[in-house]
Amino acid sequence: MNNVTVTIDGIQVTVPEGTTILEAAQRAGVVIPTLCHHPDLKPRATCRVCLVEVKGQRRFQTACNTPVAEGNEITTNNKAVREARKTVLELILADHPQDCLKCVRNQSCELQKLAHDYQIREVSFAGTEKKLPLEDSNPSIVRDMNKCIKCGRCVEVCQEVQQVAAINTAHRSTEFGVSTAFGEALADSPCVYCGQCINVCPVGALTEKDDTAKVWEALDNPELHVVVQTAPAVRVALGEEFGMAPGTISTGKMVAALKRLGFNKVFDTNFTADLTILEEGNELLQRIKEGGTLPMLTSCSPGWINYIEKFYPELLPHVSSCKSPQQMFGALAKTYYAEKADIPAEKIFVVSIMPCTAKKYECTRPEMRSSGYQDVDVVLTTRELAKMIKQASLDVEALPEAEYDAPLGISTGAAVIFGASGGVMEAALRTVYEVVTGQELSDVDFKMVRGLEGIKEAEVDLAGTKVKIAVANGLGNAKALLEKIKAGECAYHFIEIMCCPGGCIGGGGQPLGTTTAIKQKRLEATYEIDRGLKLRKSHENPAVTTLYEEFLKKPLGHKSHELLHTHYTQRKY
Repeated sequence: MNNVTVTIDGIQVTVPEGTTILEAAQRAGVVIPTLCHHPDLKPRATCRVCLVEVKGQRRFQTACNTPVAEGNEITTNNKAVREARKTVLELILADHPQDCLKCVRNQSCELQKLAHDYQIREVSFAGTEKKLPLEDSNPSIVRDMNKCIKCGRCVEVCQEVQQVAAINTAHRSTEFGVSTAFGEALADSPCVYCGQCINVCPVGALTEKDDTAKVWEALDNPELHVVVQTAPAVRVALGEEFGMAPGTISTGKMVAALKRLGFNKVFDTNFTADLTILEEGNELLQRIKEGGTLPMLTSCSPGWINYIEKFYPELLPHVSSCKSPQQMFGALAKTYYAEKADIPAEKIFVVSIMPCTAKKYECTRPEMRSSGYQDVDVVLTTRELAKMIKQASLDVEALPEAEYDAPLGISTGAAVIFGASGGVMEAALRTVYEVVTGQELSDVDFKMVRGLEGIKEAEVDLAGTKVKIAVANGLGNAKALLEKIKAGECAYHFIEIMCCPGGCIGGGGQPLGTTTAIKQKRLEATYEIDRGLKLRKSHENPAVTTLYEEFLKKPLGHKSHELLHTHYTQRKY
């Protein structure tokens, strides 16, 4: 590829042919404001905020999608450019609700920041008043289309990245906007509640359903014993909500904050992640030995489960019967833990802190009541936990480190890596290898399944049995593997599928502003935690061993099937 040399605000920069003005400006250290642009999505150039002047061109150009040409002289900052951008922002604001103080995105809104940067104090244009109904009828996602700025980011991530296509642009002129098919509710659409649309929305048009009030109410109820579990990916992302660098490991401070909030016990979803490996690993071995349905597909990602139920129900026999670690925890909290703590199950209130909006839906599923009650009462996202900590005026960085409570707070490094794409597969291999071979695994790092690539493949030798594995990162990549299975072209034994790109570290409930670069930092932190732990294999977790001895008896046993396994069915939309 040839290089081209251009000048941006007097700075000469050489970049590969095809580089956009925006990318070239970044190379030159020049900042161009954007609104519809997202670094992980294709440019759409709908907002026009990134206008620049190119010498010799009659009109301003959009920097996000205009490629540079040899000898271009580009100006990003003069009076005409600033006024053009300000006019564009005023036009957007004219049709946008002026309720910033009440908006969930107050102080984290990209439009609000630009309006501040360009010192917009008045809007000169009359807007088209919208009174669209708030859609909050599902457990996971709230849509306020009055706040939509029609940037198209949500459509891009839903259609191109996840390939779910639950939403699209619709209508024309002043009626133009984003909609589901026929304007139906999300619950009646193909939506899988992954929340990736929330993560890329620059304003408050898309948010998770806020369940913090339910948790405050439970904490204030002296009749309830309130326990909380935290997912592995939360500990490497929560710090971002308090100004810490992406990938900061905040486990101890997070636990301390939860205890200060008033939870009776602070437990770890990693405990049941280890348990999942024992159940899922044995299920895989059983399928291989007894001629069960292969390849076996993982079942710990609820967005993925929603997807296969809606799009590929004929492949449901391939899905592991294991519940997700979140739901295994809820079932055990209201049975095993209730017995050990001598607390009636109906008095135990289980809260989950998850990186995932689909988990909010998962806990309401009718299948998730094996304890005799709703196993998990409320799911909060990483963002919602941060809200509660801020409401309690806690200084997270100043809090002393605290440890999880036993027994449901004891876990291994294998459980920690559940938060990253490839982590479930690697954790399973660490255990399955030793179970099959009877030999100690000298190197527990299965690096061939790590990383943010779309599809990762490998072959593992288990005492002469060649096991072929694959990892699909995000639903768009999962679709490619599912089509292979349908066509009978898939020779794998075991496939890990995570709904969100990057796995749970990139979940729809993680801190806003998540990009691939930030996911990489969280990924690195996840494996750093794993390396630092003494126990790195799920079957070495002493609390899980005790659980089997005292309560479950054995993997895939009667009690395990009753509490830890489930089934899934076709869902129409």
